[in-house]
Amino acid sequence: MQKQGLWGGLIGFANGLFGSGGGTIGVLILERCLHLSPHKSHATILAIILPLSVLSAVIYCRKVEMEWMAILWLSVGGMVGGYVGASCLKKISNVWLHRLFGLCMLAAAVRMIL
Repeated sequence: MQKQGLWGGLIGFANGLFGSGGGTIGVLILERCLHLSPHKSHATILAIILPLSVLSAVIYCRKVEMEWMAILWLSVGGMVGGYVGASCLKKISNVWLHRLFGLCMLAAAVRMIL
């Protein structure tokens, strides 16, 4: 249990620092360090990230002026996309889940470097 708390602290730190990047790091931690299956790791990190994101958002809102209309519409679209994505999760094999996740991570890395 203590090890899970320490890993949770690292996931929370990454989420607070990077935003959604905390989920990416969290999936890797859950799979590699806590030995959860890929599907369980993705599902678990979604449940973990929700309260972390709410806390981070409250802190960010105090320090940065927010674009509230953009937040509204992005949230609506995000909920629809999140429902569709979560529904698709159980239909994707572990191999393809790893490939898709890795491809998204590579695309994000290239975009951030360039």
